[in-house]
Amino acid sequence: MRRTPVPLLTGTALAVVALGALAAPLAYASDDGPDGHGGRPEALEIFPSSADPGTTVTVNTLACGSRGHGVGDASSLGAGDFPLDPSTHKEVVVGQFTVPHHARAGTYGISVACDNGRTARGDLTVKHRSPSGHVQTGVGGSVGPDTAQVTAGAAVLAAAAVGGTWLLRRRASGAQGD
Repeated sequence: MRRTPVPLLTGTALAVVALGALAAPLAYASDDGPDGHGGRPEALEIFPSSADPGTTVTVNTLACGSRGHGVGDASSLGAGDFPLDPSTHKEVVVGQFTVPHHARAGTYGISVACDNGRTARGDLTVKHRSPSGHVQTGVGGSVGPDTAQVTAGAAVLAAAAVGGTWLLRRRASGAQGD
């Protein structure tokens, strides 16, 4: 008589239960509510989606409908509320806000509440520019580029390249003569 290992049946049963648990929320999520949107927020387009402090950010959405209006909320990053008004594109509302200079790097949720009761949501990533230019640390180092040192370094590298090439050619020609 052949016996089926218990762990094999247990693993199969767990897989079936897990798939059933994943399918239930998906079925619920696709069930639209009375407004045809199931109460879920619509997409909020954010441009640029990644910005430095001080950058003006533009948001737009179709959630508010034709000639609709809305109020945007960027308080998560300290920019407060901003208005959204109809744009030149059909059924699109648009608004702008500026990323505060004190905003820290990270991802922030931006949302819009429309006059028609619908909502839209998107994410803005705040980044910080990398420092550029010369760094003064107070422990020596360069204050500016020294062209004499750069030229001397380039000359040393060129001499090493020429010398290395000459040595390799000499070895190669000597090996052929043996």
